[in-house]
Amino acid sequence: MTFDFRNTNTLWASVLVATLVRLGLETAVISPGSRSAPLTLALAQHPDVEVVPVLDERSAAFFALGVARRTGLPVALVCTSGTAGANYYPAVIEAKESRIPLLLLTADRPPELRDCASGQTIDQQRLFGSFPNWYAELAVPVATEPMLRYLRQTLGQAWGRSLYPVPGPVHLNCPLRDPLAPMADDSAVGLKQVLDEGFLATVAAPARTAGEYSLAVTPLLEIWRTCDRGLIVAGPAQPVEPLAYCKAVAALAAYLGWPVLAEGLSPLRQAALLNPYLVSTYDLALGEPEGVAQAAQALVPEQVIQMGPLPTSKRLREWLQTTQPRRWVIDPLGANLDPLHGPATAVPLAPENLGSAIATLQPRPPKWSTDQGSPYLQQWLTLERRLRHHLDTALGGLEESFEGKVPWLLARCLPSGTPLVIANSMPIRDVEWFWPPGDRALRPYCNRGANGIDGTLSTALGIAHGGPPTVLLTGDLALLHDTNGWLSLPRLRGHLSVVVINNRGGGIFERLPIATASAPGDTWFEDCFTTPQTVDLSRLCAAYGVNYERVFTWSQLEASLSTLPERGARLLEVQCDRKQSNHIRQQLLTPPAQLLQLGIDTP
Repeated sequence: MTFDFRNTNTLWASVLVATLVRLGLETAVISPGSRSAPLTLALAQHPDVEVVPVLDERSAAFFALGVARRTGLPVALVCTSGTAGANYYPAVIEAKESRIPLLLLTADRPPELRDCASGQTIDQQRLFGSFPNWYAELAVPVATEPMLRYLRQTLGQAWGRSLYPVPGPVHLNCPLRDPLAPMADDSAVGLKQVLDEGFLATVAAPARTAGEYSLAVTPLLEIWRTCDRGLIVAGPAQPVEPLAYCKAVAALAAYLGWPVLAEGLSPLRQAALLNPYLVSTYDLALGEPEGVAQAAQALVPEQVIQMGPLPTSKRLREWLQTTQPRRWVIDPLGANLDPLHGPATAVPLAPENLGSAIATLQPRPPKWSTDQGSPYLQQWLTLERRLRHHLDTALGGLEESFEGKVPWLLARCLPSGTPLVIANSMPIRDVEWFWPPGDRALRPYCNRGANGIDGTLSTALGIAHGGPPTVLLTGDLALLHDTNGWLSLPRLRGHLSVVVINNRGGGIFERLPIATASAPGDTWFEDCFTTPQTVDLSRLCAAYGVNYERVFTWSQLEASLSTLPERGARLLEVQCDRKQSNHIRQQLLTPPAQLLQLGIDTP
């Protein structure tokens, strides 16, 4: 690419964009504005960058987050000065907590126009607080070779910090003076003889140095292997390479002979054949009704290997909180991922590193005389068989509309490899409870960094953009919270099917103590917590040009999702009674006591 020498701003912006492309930039999401015009034009004119215009900055940020989540590559976000960048804040927080690479370029007034009532000007210094991996304010553009070398170096640092040691957002505040339009002047033409393609020859992101760890792998494996009552607890994980993650955890489980409790947002439930020690029904096994408490006590482990954050399950967290087993928390950054404040040690490793280490070890004879493993492992697997059969039988025979049956059915009918975006609140919990292990290699995604409902639709559209046909499972409130996301639909390269469970409000509040605090005749619970809305989803779809389908039967939903379109968007509305669903859910999560007896089933 040749640089744009029409004026200082066009040269600066064209060097900025060319440098980012050299580093690996493929996608930029921009929102309209005047102050950001030089950046927008440079991106739009570069042949190797896909520019996606999105009107609403909050939706734009979550759309970019979705693209970056799927690809693992930083996505550039560009907005004008003033409050525009503030609308990025929720997505920046999610990117930080979920470790997703974003490169935020907020245009700004130059220093002489700040703090003097100049229009559309706010304090943008460290606008996102401590959430970015790194922050810098670029210099005001200057058309000299030393300053362009400074720009080149700063961008390399920014790109590297968005990826290593762990991915996350990076914020560059970009002050720009007039002229913002590409009007030709003589300010940059003198550099034509100096700058050529060779100017970018040395551009490279800082080398990754995450190969050295404070704890050696082999001694850890020796410690774990001596334990006969060990658990692997796999929390939310959305790796770019899910198969490598699954193989690593399976190798660890096989080497130790430990059961693996995998939450619904773990790729492990999508590759069950790799791991015969997989347990998905732990929430039922660890409940409180008569008979369950005995099982929960007998299943207490001595040691736990925690893969990433803890699962969503409240029962599992309370059980670990009460029993206090020794825990080893596996995380590439060695971050504190222990909200229980128990006897936990952070281990700065990626699961894939554990798998690689195990592959180099000499095989050892089995510790147990049978192929079934330890009695402790057998107890977990026996409960898994019984409880999984209990859930599958009950859900399979359920004809009435029930929120929890939707994810159970999706696990059986979605085409192999389908990306599935799951909204927070009730949908992610129903996935945790009811999603069965399978081998369809489905790709679950969820904004579990901050656990919010904001940007759900935009994130799903970003994941669908340029990828395979995608499905979003959401409640009505999460969808309505982000209806501006539909504004990016004309730019969508791909397809998104939205399955919305419309239960007329926030169903999660039915499961919280606040649901029983109101007196007969009180309306504050409905008005202030569940907040039912009156939007007609079919008319909403018509306004945005989205195909709409009302789902009346389970067979209809299965038929609609067994084959997905290649382009466009559609919405499938499943209407449910909120209180009835809560009642059914409670029944299913309280299995008969005889299923929880800890005797080993005989073949």
